Amino acid sequence: MEQKELSLRLSPKSWAIRLTQILSAVQGTHGLPRFPIDVAALAQDISRNLFPDAPITMVRGLDLSDGIEGMLMPHPNGSGEWGIIYNDNIPSEGRRNFTLAHELGHYLLHRHLHPAGLECTNRNMADWDERRNKIEGEANTFASYLLMPLDDFRAQIDGRVIDIDLMTELADRYAVSLTAAILKWMTITHKRAMIVVGKDGFIDWAWSSEPLLKSGVFYRARQIVTELPAASLAAQEVDWDTGRHGHHHPAGVWLGSEPVREMTVFSPGNEMSISLLLYPDRGPSRWEMAELEEEPELDTFDKFMGGDAR
Repeated sequence: MEQKELSLRLSPKSWAIRLTQILSAVQGTHGLPRFPIDVAALAQDISRNLFPDAPITMVRGLDLSDGIEGMLMPHPNGSGEWGIIYNDNIPSEGRRNFTLAHELGHYLLHRHLHPAGLECTNRNMADWDERRNKIEGEANTFASYLLMPLDDFRAQIDGRVIDIDLMTELADRYAVSLTAAILKWMTITHKRAMIVVGKDGFIDWAWSSEPLLKSGVFYRARQIVTELPAASLAAQEVDWDTGRHGHHHPAGVWLGSEPVREMTVFSPGNEMSISLLLYPDRGPSRWEMAELEEEPELDTFDKFMGGDAR
């Protein structure tokens, strides 16, 4: 099969599964640890073997502009070689590792469509919706399934309480960011949940799990400027222990008409908050929602008295 046909034929998940099978065989033969994955070494080895005419010959960090996470770039001499670059200013090893996997996904899936390369922002890394941004969503799906294979991920969460401590454990196991671990869980969960990332007192972006989305509970933070709820842990910038253990809020604090459990952690310097919101497993029915939204009717006497009668 020709290089271009191979790249265009396989889906993001198929590519991740194929590489996972190769890794499992190699690591099993040599007795190497399964996780975390050395993405830099994998990218160069796989590309050299599968695409010898277009190998990845450079993976390195550079001092990039603020907001740029990584890049996939062709060699300027036209040799066919490619390079993966990540922002050396990113302090989180997990974010760097996910960026490398994201750019490897672009290499495998999109380099024929974008021969001049691709530049990815931190917003791209949070865009897992392939319906809204196809190539960035595909690159994130690939990175997610490569770094956190579904069978192993499910085994780690099976029977466990979903909280920040578990998500931190997963992030450490796979060498990904806490955000990536939460998003991975949210793509497979049957629970009604949301991740909300806040900056400077506002919601920077938010993502609802499919069950919560079906309830109609989601923020349009990218279209509408939305403040963090004043009573939320995120807005109050609580300490680490309080944030990670969480708080049960009554209805009306977070979006929707239900009580919500919020667990929140802050990045160093508190410039960013990450909140995991857990809603009740059962959402209100459409009849209950209609009753909540329905205005109470005034009887004839109330109308006559201007609504002030008691």
